[in-house]
Amino acid sequence: MSRRKPYLVGHQEFAALYRVDPMMISQWLAASRRILDPSTAIVVSGVRYWPLAFAARFGSTTKRFRQVDFDAKARITAEQGEGWEADLGDELPPLVGQQEIIEMFHLPSQGTLATTIATGRFPESDWLLSGSRLWMLDTVIEAVPALRESARSLPWDVDKAVVTALRDGTYDGPGSRVFTRGRHARKGL
Repeated sequence: MSRRKPYLVGHQEFAALYRVDPMMISQWLAASRRILDPSTAIVVSGVRYWPLAFAARFGSTTKRFRQVDFDAKARITAEQGEGWEADLGDELPPLVGQQEIIEMFHLPSQGTLATTIATGRFPESDWLLSGSRLWMLDTVIEAVPALRESARSLPWDVDKAVVTALRDGTYDGPGSRVFTRGRHARKGL
């Protein structure tokens, strides 16, 4: 089923909009710099993503004006297909990545999901952003009958409490937080 989806960006796409290295986005998010507020992002599978309209507007909201690269913006929208420009995270439909899907189906391992994806039995991802696959929750829910039909041993039963939490924006399970990495990670605790 084809449906319009909101345009999104991850770190790499955000960086392309401003012709900077993707590591610069992490620096903008750093508490010591406070250029990009982490609360402007949504977190899916432990990674931050932003609506494209917000990311494109970001450069005009900073103390030092940053010009958005409109060619990069056009490439991003072309890669994502037909969609619409959300500006705020609360305008987005519920999104899931691999960690939320594993929790939603109580899969025994990430390898189980990876195999299902690799063999083409899982629905095609709605986005491939900064190297990660993302799906609208409804895309995954609609695929449950086909998943059950193609399964050998897994029941592909949906945990309704997880789905409800994802829809309500109250999900706090695996993938709901971004964990600090690197040599300074312990200092942040």
